[in-house]
Amino acid sequence: MLGHDLMSPLALQRATFLARPWTIVTNLFVHGGIFHLLANMLTLFFFGRFLTGLIGTRVFLTIYFFGGILGNIFCLLLTPFAVIGASGAVFALGGTLAVLTPRLRVFVFPIPVPMPLWVAVIGGFVVLSFFPNVAWQGHLGGLLFGLIAGLVLRNRVRIRMY
Repeated sequence: MLGHDLMSPLALQRATFLARPWTIVTNLFVHGGIFHLLANMLTLFFFGRFLTGLIGTRVFLTIYFFGGILGNIFCLLLTPFAVIGASGAVFALGGTLAVLTPRLRVFVFPIPVPMPLWVAVIGGFVVLSFFPNVAWQGHLGGLLFGLIAGLVLRNRVRIRMY
């Protein structure tokens, strides 16, 4: 959403990372347009409200930021392009929630039938990976972190309904 003059110093890119190490965090707050921003914020709202109720704010923020950073590390290792967005962090939340609530059923627009959350999260990763200009590497890093976080938390979190 920022102008190109501000995008460059905030985006993460392998070629400039050593000169701009802060971009491993700042790129989580920059998006490539209104649809990118809305998609991440809408998903963050739904995952975040539910997951915060299960694990608390501090653990939620830890998963969010470390998932985003691991997604960024995957991008640094696997793509030479500049990357922006919070999708890796959001996928970390989705992965955690999918492990903690494996039977939770959700609707994903425009599909008219409910599906298990884990199917929606993994399916969302697969589908988005085929879109042009999407950093699947960041999604993968975040998702893996979230799945591991969910496994670590699984025995500590009491799920009543799911």
